[in-house]
Amino acid sequence: MSTPPPPAPPPHSPPSGPAPLWAPLYGANMGDAIRRFFTKYADFTGRASRSEYWWFFLFDVLLAIVYWTFVVVIGRLSGSLGMTGSTRVVGPLFWVLLAVWIVWVFATLVPHLALIWRRLHDANLAGPLYFISFAPFGWVVQLVLTALPSNPVGARFDRPR
Repeated sequence: MSTPPPPAPPPHSPPSGPAPLWAPLYGANMGDAIRRFFTKYADFTGRASRSEYWWFFLFDVLLAIVYWTFVVVIGRLSGSLGMTGSTRVVGPLFWVLLAVWIVWVFATLVPHLALIWRRLHDANLAGPLYFISFAPFGWVVQLVLTALPSNPVGARFDRPR
């Protein structure tokens, strides 16, 4: 009498080893999400799991909050940011810190787009749906689309290397 084969794993169970870069990383933590964000800098192929996307999103929002809090505090302490009567005063330090932020935004623009593109692929949607976010209230639609669960049919976007 033969033993029955083991049951198939659930469709999105984490692999036994590290997930290859072309595959979505289900169950990613914040560190994994940040690493993959920069490793797959301009890779629009494949998929990104919800955890990959949302952990990096959280990191980016927290970074913005901490950075701008730092800018305001340092600006106020140095006199580089304040009020003189009814006039707002910004000094050179503020402009330097603003330039650093602008460099960050432009340096991460393409990987942000690629991450959203791959997240849409994981929900079995076309990447160009990202551009709906430019419509009025399109950011709400993008929020809903990136929150959709993974769809196994989205594997059609995978390109194993």
